[in-house]
Amino acid sequence: MTTTTSPKTETPEDDSNLAAVSEVEAGIRDFVRNDVAYLRRPAPGMVPDVPLEASTEATVNSVNSLIQRVAGTSLSEIENLVTELEGLRDLLHNEGQRVQREIAGYAQLSQAAMKSTRLIADNVAQWKRATDGIRQD
Repeated sequence: MTTTTSPKTETPEDDSNLAAVSEVEAGIRDFVRNDVAYLRRPAPGMVPDVPLEASTEATVNSVNSLIQRVAGTSLSEIENLVTELEGLRDLLHNEGQRVQREIAGYAQLSQAAMKSTRLIADNVAQWKRATDGIRQD
């Protein structure tokens, strides 16, 4: 299965993220290698060069620090996005209230215009009856 992607402009941030991801992957590989190293322990009586616990602990610390760096960047971006979305939500809420007030104002204006139109129409009808009565006399 072949997929095509449009060319994407690499940014320095993308490069640093890719480097951080590569570091995390390398750290995880090292961790797994060291974690299964006990299966390849030397025969009894042979002393390994580096104590297994110290090596494992160092690898775990290294992996943890890499994950924290990558996660820290992602978390700060998510927090910025959440803050921006909250601002947009507030803006939309305020605009919705403003539009509701405008609609209520237009409804009142429309009702006032309808009452005025009825009043004018009633007055014109009265004048017409009055002029019709004068012509008949």
